[in-house]
Amino acid sequence: MHVVKAAMIGDVVGTPGLEALEAKLPALIKEHQIDFVTVNGENAADGFGLTEIDFRRIVAAGADVVTSGNHVWEKRDFWPILENEKNIVRPANYPCLNVPGFSSSAPGMGFVCIEKNGTKWLVLNLQGREFMSNIDCPFQCFDLFHEQAKSKIIIVDFHAESSREKETLAYYLDGRASLIAGTHTHVQTADERVLPKGTAYITDLGMTGITDSVIGMDPKICHERFSRQIQFQMKTAPATVPGQIHGVIAEIDADTGKALSINRI
Repeated sequence: MHVVKAAMIGDVVGTPGLEALEAKLPALIKEHQIDFVTVNGENAADGFGLTEIDFRRIVAAGADVVTSGNHVWEKRDFWPILENEKNIVRPANYPCLNVPGFSSSAPGMGFVCIEKNGTKWLVLNLQGREFMSNIDCPFQCFDLFHEQAKSKIIIVDFHAESSREKETLAYYLDGRASLIAGTHTHVQTADERVLPKGTAYITDLGMTGITDSVIGMDPKICHERFSRQIQFQMKTAPATVPGQIHGVIAEIDADTGKALSINRI
């Protein structure tokens, strides 16, 4: 049995999240001898979207692949990075159009296959639909990619609002993916487990940023928004204390693609 370790890190929120990632991820990789790292970066640019500088910082901190979600479209000047860089992915289930005068699909790719130290890793990014935009079906999208997969190890970042939808997808692909983790809600769940057919799962990785916050954002502004029902511009929480990393580490049998364990960070 050839056992490898994969880490998935939850949504990086703003500059405090980037600083926490840079300060703590390299040591985490070394301490746990992690072979492969994914980091969700869609909130790195002050909480909304990504810039090229943010992307480079996440990769330099130790990410092999940067995943994203619905906020990846916020910074239009980042779209060329989505198109040209091979280690960043957007949700794969955005619709592809066959209409003259329109682009055939959203910028970038929804999956990437990387060989590292003799092991092939396929990372697929999907987005949920319940309480979110009604884009293409993530269940059918996974089926399409699984049919073409040339890697036994498949990691899925499911960027979704509904825990019900996340768990449903996890059981649907149990035994076909090695590791599936939910992102988007920024609150780490305590339900990490290996499903009956060998897929490691957690409903949400949590976030990387200031925990003394409202999902990484300034609590005072959040209170204003809810109490006055006025859409004040959100800002990341003040960095009065160092940020934290949230995520998981999973052990995977590289020969079968089955997960052996999963533990929260």
